[in-house]
Amino acid sequence: MLHLKAMFKPHYLYFLVLAITGCTSAQAPAYQEDRAPENRTEYNGLRGVVQQQRDQNYLMSKTLSEKCNNAKVDLVVAQSQDNKEDMATQKRIINETCR
Repeated sequence: MLHLKAMFKPHYLYFLVLAITGCTSAQAPAYQEDRAPENRTEYNGLRGVVQQQRDQNYLMSKTLSEKCNNAKVDLVVAQSQDNKEDMATQKRIINETCR
């Protein structure tokens, strides 16, 4: 019983509070805010997961937009050359990627 009383002396509790507080202040940042979404590689905690989802949505949207724009340019080229096969291919890509 003496051992339990010694454990709960104020200086032990103070040390315990400091140890717990010290652990929480050493957490890694949620994500690499100084980097563009394309260059982020580390995500931590709930905020990191949320940001990772945002970054993935942004990157997917950006990729689709680039494919859409490329298909529009390629369609104009195909039309100028009267290439029916390429025109059909580019129209299909436009329908799939442009929103």
